Amino acid sequence: MMLKQPFEVPFSEVQADPAPYIEAVLGSLASEFWVMPKGNGFVDYPTFDSGYERLKQSTKGFRDIEPEHVLQAVIDCPISLVVLRSMLGFTPPEWAYIAGQRKGVEIPQGYARSLDRKIRLEPLKPLGEKTAKSDRIIAMIATACDLLKEGFPVVSPDKVHRLDKCDTKNGSISVQAVADLGAPYPMLLYERFLGRPFAGHRDSVSELVGDPLESGIEDVLSAAGISFKKTKRAENLPGFEQTPDFIVPNQFNPKVIIEAKFTEDDGTARDKVTRIENLVTLSLRGQPTGQPKYEVIACIAGRGFGVRRSDMKKLILSTKGKVFTPKTLDRLVDNSGLSLFRTK
Repeated sequence: MMLKQPFEVPFSEVQADPAPYIEAVLGSLASEFWVMPKGNGFVDYPTFDSGYERLKQSTKGFRDIEPEHVLQAVIDCPISLVVLRSMLGFTPPEWAYIAGQRKGVEIPQGYARSLDRKIRLEPLKPLGEKTAKSDRIIAMIATACDLLKEGFPVVSPDKVHRLDKCDTKNGSISVQAVADLGAPYPMLLYERFLGRPFAGHRDSVSELVGDPLESGIEDVLSAAGISFKKTKRAENLPGFEQTPDFIVPNQFNPKVIIEAKFTEDDGTARDKVTRIENLVTLSLRGQPTGQPKYEVIACIAGRGFGVRRSDMKKLILSTKGKVFTPKTLDRLVDNSGLSLFRTK
């Protein structure tokens, strides 16, 4: 038998026995960590491998790691620059910082990010002459060559150096050995353990992961002909100490607030539950009758919300049962104050 959701019954029933409603919400949550959106700039393995082979060819199997040879590889096959960054194990801003320090060239983090993204969007399109001759890209490549030839320096026993990896540990000898013989599988697994599979890509598309939930809310509101304001990231609105994700009908006359929260991590889930609770508190501030200025609705997704039942209980009770998931969004309007704004 299908469990009733907390928004389908009088709140007094939820207050009297929250447990079955906690299970109902948890049962409608699904984890999305298996699948990630590619987003613009995703680089597949064959493309990445093309850059690797061009870099390997240009440097004679990494036996001649000189800036001019690496630069030619990057000009011909720009994704080689991303391969080079992967060998270092740096983010674009980290690479820019180190290169700026070593070569005395000002390299803004924004430049490094933009260059990296430009290449990922068109990984096999040869670089233009202006980009290729930039002092910044030349400094970054020269720094990478220096680091790959130097290997990692000695550090104190309680620290680990970022170049202490199987392919950069002993300078160019390590790079050549990995390229010629292949890396020991346990070592690759260990470095994967340190870095998390797909970590860089997951970080780059973190905003897109929550998009399906927000898009689903927009679709539901639009289908019902409901006026709403969707706020932008870090947008500040007068009268709101904490900016919500959706405001119905608008920010000048808020009657229903919707928070759309996605997380696969239980620690982050706790923070997001607290954020929703804060909105409920703000809705009651300055209300002598105890009636909130607006109704607060939580729309949640991701396995993080399913770890701590105590957090789910807080969320259900604070929103008076108005907790929805992607599986129950089709009932969002009919089971909340949004029904008063329906025009379709």
